[in-house]
Amino acid sequence: METPLLTEPDIRQRIGLELQRATQDRHHEWRTPVLATVGADSLPQARTVVLRHADPKLCSLQIYTDSRSPKVAELAAKPEVVLVFWSKRLSWQLRVRAVTSVQRNGPEVDAVWARVSQSAAAGDYLSACAPGDALPPDDAANAAEARLQQLHHLAIITAQVQEVDWLELARSGHRRAVFSSDRWAWRVP
Repeated sequence: METPLLTEPDIRQRIGLELQRATQDRHHEWRTPVLATVGADSLPQARTVVLRHADPKLCSLQIYTDSRSPKVAELAAKPEVVLVFWSKRLSWQLRVRAVTSVQRNGPEVDAVWARVSQSAAAGDYLSACAPGDALPPDDAANAAEARLQQLHHLAIITAQVQEVDWLELARSGHRRAVFSSDRWAWRVP
């Protein structure tokens, strides 16, 4: 017996549900999408990030980063991004076009840091060196000093979703649709 095809509302709801699951399930395939930005040299830059929060009602996604990372400077210059998600289990690809904002401080960053600071991931945001810097021989001492002072470099990148390009690969025939909050269009896969 063949599974019935999902309808437009079903697809939207399932995407939102899967994105929310990905923020809680470390093994979910959408947990680590590829984030594509435009580099300072005007060339494309892409890297894997960790999805930390998804809010389908607000059409927003969040990831955490070191505020000194090159992607933060790239986003300041050009906040438009694409996030690419692939799920082998679903046979779905999402390409999410979004506009980003970066929070380096404030109550939301403080609340996230309060949780992250108690985890093994805290060291990612306490290094005296920025991501991509040459690693000095005394980095362990610098990290220990930063931990004592609790000088973190955590920032929150919020991606406000503008458009989703959904592709379903299936033996019975591929399907593709592009949608935003106010429109839906079926496309040739």
